[in-house]
Formats: sequence, C-alpha cells, structure tokens
Amino acid sequence: MAHQAYATETKPQPELQLSRVASFPGLRALAWHGTILYASRGYELLSAAMNAKSIRWEKVAAYTPPWWRNLTMRSRLSFRLFRDGFHALTILPSGHLIAAVPGAIVVRSPGEPCFRASHKILRGTRPLHIAVTPDGSIFWGEYFDNPNRDEVHIYASTDKGGKWDIAYTFPRGAIRHVHNIVFDEWENCLWVLTGDNGAECQILRASVDFKDVQVIASGGQQARAVALIPTREALFFSSDTPFETNHIYSYSRRGILSQATEISGSSIYGCRVRDAIFFSTMVEPSDTNRDRHVRVYGSADQIHWGCLLEWEKDMWPMGLFQYANAFLPDGHNATNLLAVTTIALTQSDLETTIWRV
Repeated sequence: MAHQAYATETKPQPELQLSRVASFPGLRALAWHGTILYASRGYELLSAAMNAKSIRWEKVAAYTPPWWRNLTMRSRLSFRLFRDGFHALTILPSGHLIAAVPGAIVVRSPGEPCFRASHKILRGTRPLHIAVTPDGSIFWGEYFDNPNRDEVHIYASTDKGGKWDIAYTFPRGAIRHVHNIVFDEWENCLWVLTGDNGAECQILRASVDFKDVQVIASGGQQARAVALIPTREALFFSSDTPFETNHIYSYSRRGILSQATEISGSSIYGCRVRDAIFFSTMVEPSDTNRDRHVRVYGSADQIHWGCLLEWEKDMWPMGLFQYANAFLPDGHNATNLLAVTTIALTQSDLETTIWRV
C-alpha cells in the first residue's frame, strides 16, 4: 500500500512487502518487549500492545530533565538541536526499565511513576544502545568525540541499574568510542562494535563476563558498524562510513563473511521482525554517499534484499538539526509489525509509522 502522505514506497522484492498500519506524530519508538512497543514523547515513556486491532498508548513513566530542557523540547527544531528525549531503552526480565537520556543513565522500577538517574555521563551525552542478557546483566559503552583517543570504558550493572562498574576498558589509542553492544542468544556472548578510523573499527566477540574478548574483524571502514542482528545461522551487520560505499554483510556461524547488498548510505539501525531483517540508512555529509534519501532495506530470507521505503531529507542543516535517519527499535519483537521512527525529513519529521510485514 503506497504511503502517499509520509513516505514513498518503492517496489519491493516479491518475498517481502510492507503495508502501513498507523502513524503517530511526535513519538519515537525505542524498544520491543514481545508484543509491547515502548515509545517516548519528549521525556514521557509510553507503551502499547501491538496485537490488537486498535493501538492505544498508555503512559508508563516520565523523567524530569534539567529545567531548561522543558523549554527546548517545546519546539520541534530545538528538540532536534539539543538532542532531547529518550535515546535508548532496554527492559529487564524483572520489569525494570533502563534508559539513556542526555547526560544520564536512568532507571525505573516496576510500578514507579518516574525514572531516576543512576549514573551521570561525564564524557559525551549518552550511549547509542543498551544491552541486556537473560540473567539481567546490563551493558553500555562510552560514546563521545574523544579527539585525544583516551581510554574507553564499557560499563555493566548486575543490580538492575542501581550501580555501574567498569566491565572492560579499551586502552588509550585503541578506539575512538563504542558504537553498540549486542547480546547473542545462540552463542551466549556479546558482540561489541567500535569506530571510527583504521584499526579503531572493530567487531569483537566477548564473553558475558568480558574475561575473553576476541577481535573478529578490524582495520577497514567496512568493519565500522553500529547495527548488528544475530540469527541462528549468521550475524548480519551494516557498515557506517561516509568515506566508502556502504553494504550489508553476513557473517556465518562457520566464520564466512559475505557481502549481502549495497546500500545508499551509512547505516546505524537494524532490527528483526520474525525471520525478516531490516536495516535503515541515514543522510550525512559525504563525498561518496550523496543520496538525499533515508531508506529502509529488508530481506525475508537473508539472501534477497531490497529497498522497501524511502523518505527525502528536509532543508535544515544536518550538523545542527541532526542527520536524517530512520530509527528501528531494539528488543525482541514477537509481532509481524515493523516500527520506524523518522527524523529530519520533509514530511515525516519526528514521526513513528507501523508497518505490517
């Protein structure tokens, strides 16, 4: 079904098609928890069951930011300029919610109406993602500019986000920052993605206690990744480089690396919907990737890939008002629905759309 008001639906591959179910202006989809989708509106967290005919959002909790952010979040452009709102969320088996907001990691206990700050972020503003293992251990890596290439830490908590300790440290000069940490249920391990230049671009396999850390890929811009999706047969990841043409890759459980498809720009978000896998691209300053469209690529069988959705970037400077992007929520999705939040686009700025796969 064509999305006339908000997106241009391109011709999909026969095996995978999308139809738009609903759209929600002002919402950012953050994480799935089975059939429940969590999303934020500013500093308010909402949830909705996605297995019903009608989607009803209910307030879960809120975070009280510094007073001045109550002003910046009132305007769509100032909200983008100051990177307001929730940026990452994970749900623990206990029901605790752990989230990243500008300057802090925040925690909400079951039944509580508010998030409380449990860790002040001193370098950078927030991690890009937060990982959780089945036993409730939580991990996130430092993401900051790091021009001097200082040491970079991965933090962990085993008490539901109450206390954070350093689980692993990259030595000075090793990397710029951590892009993502992903739990792999099939190997019971963590995949750590780092950047940004030369040998700083790494894909590492770590035991959940970080006593065993191995570099699987490094040294090139195609190993510069943020989004990684484990499956039973392979890992799928997308490259995130402004210097080269970007691609989606598969890394089989037998250690075979294959290039799956070329994509139109840097990619930092991916997700699964049952057996289907999706990655999105963004628009950033690049002499190589000149496409002014955000796109969503997908595959039903992990062999045939196609561009399924596209949107055009808006007129506002991307350095100030964020790169045009399509956010894909983390977590385990037990539905046949794809949630996409778009930003910095001509007609779908700060909007979440739900698509039936």
